Amino acid sequence: MGIMIRKPGVATTVQDTGRFGYMGSGFSPSGVMDRRALRLANLLVDNDPDDCVLEFALAGPTLRFTTDTFIALTGADFSARLDGAEAPLYRALPVHRGSKLSFGAPRRGVYGYIAFAGGSLSVAKVMGSRSTNLKCSLGGWHGRTLAPNDYIPFAQKETDYLPMQASHELPYDDIYPKPGEIVELRVIPGPQEELFTDAGIKTFYEQTFETTVKSDRMGYRLDGPAIETIAGSDIISDGIAFGAVQVPSHGRPIIMLADRQTTGGYAKIATVASVDIPKLVQSTPGTAISFKLISVGEAQCLYREQEKYYAHLEKVVTRPTAGGTSPRRTARRLTPILERQALASRGKSLWIDTPSAHSATKENG
Repeated sequence: MGIMIRKPGVATTVQDTGRFGYMGSGFSPSGVMDRRALRLANLLVDNDPDDCVLEFALAGPTLRFTTDTFIALTGADFSARLDGAEAPLYRALPVHRGSKLSFGAPRRGVYGYIAFAGGSLSVAKVMGSRSTNLKCSLGGWHGRTLAPNDYIPFAQKETDYLPMQASHELPYDDIYPKPGEIVELRVIPGPQEELFTDAGIKTFYEQTFETTVKSDRMGYRLDGPAIETIAGSDIISDGIAFGAVQVPSHGRPIIMLADRQTTGGYAKIATVASVDIPKLVQSTPGTAISFKLISVGEAQCLYREQEKYYAHLEKVVTRPTAGGTSPRRTARRLTPILERQALASRGKSLWIDTPSAHSATKENG
């Protein structure tokens, strides 16, 4: 029981939070581009935060479900339709055997996500992660993007109930860029900041740049004024963090992302705070980008505040609501209890047949 891929969409892969601990061996972490969308999608269907999802860009897949379950759609707005009707984002949606899920062109954002209840998809972990590493043909579904007629089973055969289902709904995540908006990315100083001139650093923080079509899961290339260096930007290769801002010899920044190389030989002027990565990756080509300097301590505070926000949302989606009880699930839970009680009481007289009960009746009569 699972999903059948009718149309694969564009760059549709299985992803989770990523594969960690292997950069020293040359394996990039991979994982979702928008970790916030992953977290909210899994929250809405009562999955673990690291359970895998389907990620797609620019055009979504068309899926057919072979059993009942619940799904959640987050990230970019792809005008999703479930059995011909509009499928809202950021809500746990019941789907049934034979249901069809399809997507249109993105109205806002770049990357979309689908989470499946019951522990998501039955995909084996490779080196601790279910994420797809396309360059190494590793992980995910056979190490590749999805193709027509792929069939992926669910981790759990059927999920026909979510506790407090009516509360599994969140407002649209309005952190994503709006048309014409300048996206401000908060950054901490990079490890090679001293290789840039004062004028180059001023350009980086005071000028705006634009996202380009030369952007993918490896990194986002920005266009704009050249960032001046003291004597070039070539360095001895060293490790690259998620969100690192490299500046090649042409002087225009590249922000390194999920499928980045493990090491690189260009100077890094800054690193984007992890909480701001979703705003970047959901920016369409031509979006204006600016950078704001913050400290490491401030970046850590932003991360802690985000975790508190997730904890708050977890309470929101599990609050008691009308219609939160499933008669079928209640019956399933009560049946073995009643059966055990029946077996334990077999052969015993009812309380109204006991002598004490008769005596009490006579005394009261």
